[in-house]
Amino acid sequence: MTAVHDPTPVETPSSTPDGASSRLYSYDLAPTRKEGRRWGAYNVFTLWANDVHSLGNYAFAIGLFALGLSVWGILVAFLLASVLLFLLLTLSGYMGHKTGVPFPVMSRIAFGTKGAQIPAMVRGLVAIAWFGIQTYLASSVLSTLIIAMAPGAKSLDGNSVLGLSTLGWITFLALWGVQVLIVSYGMQVIRKYMAVAAPTTLITMTALAVWMFLRADGSISFSTNDPLTGGAMWLQVLQGAALWVVIYGTFVLNFCDFTRSAKSRASIVRGNVIGIPVNMLFFAGIVVVLSGAQFKLNGKVITSPTDIVQTIPNMFLLALASLALIALTVAVNLLANFVAPIYTLVNLFPQKLNFRRAGIVSAVIGLVILPWNLYNSPVVVNYFLGGLGALLGPLFGVIMADYWLLRKARVNVPDLYTEDPDGDYHYRSGYNPRAVWAFAPAAATAVVIALVPTFSVVAGFSWFIGAILGAVLYAVIGDRKKQVRDVDGESIAVAAE
Repeated sequence: MTAVHDPTPVETPSSTPDGASSRLYSYDLAPTRKEGRRWGAYNVFTLWANDVHSLGNYAFAIGLFALGLSVWGILVAFLLASVLLFLLLTLSGYMGHKTGVPFPVMSRIAFGTKGAQIPAMVRGLVAIAWFGIQTYLASSVLSTLIIAMAPGAKSLDGNSVLGLSTLGWITFLALWGVQVLIVSYGMQVIRKYMAVAAPTTLITMTALAVWMFLRADGSISFSTNDPLTGGAMWLQVLQGAALWVVIYGTFVLNFCDFTRSAKSRASIVRGNVIGIPVNMLFFAGIVVVLSGAQFKLNGKVITSPTDIVQTIPNMFLLALASLALIALTVAVNLLANFVAPIYTLVNLFPQKLNFRRAGIVSAVIGLVILPWNLYNSPVVVNYFLGGLGALLGPLFGVIMADYWLLRKARVNVPDLYTEDPDGDYHYRSGYNPRAVWAFAPAAATAVVIALVPTFSVVAGFSWFIGAILGAVLYAVIGDRKKQVRDVDGESIAVAAE
């Protein structure tokens, strides 16, 4: 069989390799050819350099200081979390490098060629909602900057159209359009954007921390006036570390969307080492400087770096810092919340959608759900998005147990694209009932722990509980008698971006 080179949507049977189904195979879903993969260690590092330093992550980390953790407690929490994430993301990244397939196709290994829609859609729904919310948060920063530079624009910020002011609509649509434009050029342009955004982000946040440190006369407060101690402190440290992993519960699932273009396993490890433990501890250092310096200055704990940016007295520097935060938020959104639903939609409609078209559809959905209303509704954020997020742990557990424990990393890649009843991943009419049986009780348990107030003490560990339970159940009931074949996908592969 010959590899497919034409980067257009697969719409005709003639462009589908022999033995593959046009309902399962397209250019964007096909495995990437090993020769020509371009993602090196620096590209993997920039992924984390952008994502770790997001505004939402800063708000979470600074919140630990507000809850009573000292500087040392915050550093220990992030050290624990970074070690766990390094291990989880490296395991997940290896899967993408070996097979060259995106997450919806990877899910077919455990859940079946049709059952894979379950994890793909859960991941996609979470991502689309957060894509809209993150775009709204970035547009709020832009609106604030515009008003600071042109006070007359405040007149556009007093009305409400579907819950958003005229100025809000202008800034939201502007940033929405920028992201659609970037995505329309594919993963290669996303990779290049990250390469530029990452150093910009690191320089900006470092400069902000140095400025705050100097404002506080070269010292910081190491805790609030009422810091946690003893068992309460260690419980908060563990919960903080667990919740930090939960934040990346989406990424540990679909990291293969990026590592399918990685040059080697070594590039994944090197990029992860610098991007996760080293970068996360650097991030934690910036957090403690910003929050500790501000607390020393006036006894108040900030909620976000934007609180500090808005106090910069020089308009030019204020504009640069604000634009850097906006560029950062866009980078995070592209990585964490745009790529996943794109592949989900392509997987649902491979004959009609390619990467670009799916990106537009995903963006339109992220717009029409009016994400600012979702963000301002605690019920939606806590129960709907929180409930969906709790499902990610059990999905990860089942997929990891299937790939690493039962199959020992052996995958028949061509069979991921066939509807032949004798195919390795056809299972029962395209669904693997054993994976569903393991996922369902683990998911129910994780959702109850995450949302029911009675379990609030352990709610932060819901992702881990669901992941471990899903993995254990599947390891017990999974089919160990079925012959497992290891066949690469080079015969049906396409060029990596």
